[in-house]
Amino acid sequence: MTGFKLFLFFLTFLVSPVEATKNVDSIDPVILAIDSGSSSELARYFGNSISLNINGQQGDFSKNQAELVLRDFFKKNPPVSFQVVFRSENNPSLSSYIGEYQSGQTSYKVFIKINQQNSQIEVYSLGFVKA
Repeated sequence: MTGFKLFLFFLTFLVSPVEATKNVDSIDPVILAIDSGSSSELARYFGNSISLNINGQQGDFSKNQAELVLRDFFKKNPPVSFQVVFRSENNPSLSSYIGEYQSGQTSYKVFIKINQQNSQIEVYSLGFVKA
């Protein structure tokens, strides 16, 4: 019986890190969409409306409007690289991320705010600001 208790003890530690990293991995499709410059793929993770800031030009947009604004941004600023440099995931339903987006000689800081409900993510705020 002692061996079984020891097994359960170690199993607890093996399962816990997997649960803790669920939120981290859940934004991977958003990261990939930005990295590839795909406004249509990125828009899949928007709610009915989203707050956008494109280098100081900000406003609230419908999902379709935001997709068009981002399509224009990615066309004018095609991605060379994108990486997340900061993650704030203290609240299980609200997360914030800061990334670095490189397009040619221009660098942008990217600010992403996500709401997560029942393992579904929704980007409710997105900003690209020249670094």
